[in-house]
Amino acid sequence: MALSRLLSDQLQRLDELVVMLFDEQALLTQGDIDGDALTAIALKKQALLAELERIETLRRSVQTKLGYPDGALGAKQAANDAECLATWESLLEKSERVSRMNELTGQMLSLRMKHNQQMLDYIRQIAEKTLYKPNGRNNAQPGRINASA
Repeated sequence: MALSRLLSDQLQRLDELVVMLFDEQALLTQGDIDGDALTAIALKKQALLAELERIETLRRSVQTKLGYPDGALGAKQAANDAECLATWESLLEKSERVSRMNELTGQMLSLRMKHNQQMLDYIRQIAEKTLYKPNGRNNAQPGRINASA
């Protein structure tokens, strides 16, 4: 497969990944998170990342077969000689953007999980101070005022 085609395929997949990351971030900013939608996006992202990895492995193989050294310098030389340097540079820029977006998404997830944990801790704290037993009966003793409310 031609190097220019591989680079274009990778760029297209990265564009799809950007859209998924935007969707994921939008879901994470909602008050009531749709867990099923987040799961669906995560599964699609995994499949897309696997496809990107497959294409990248193929691109590196083509680069090596064409006699270019491994690494970024060899990739740039190969792209330049194949007259697709602009696509290679776009691919690098898009990869950096995806990386930043993915990092932001991870931070958003961490913040959401921290908030959820705080809410659970608060609920547990309230449950320990409740006036009622699990059977629905009041804990207050007859003739005494229960001021714990």
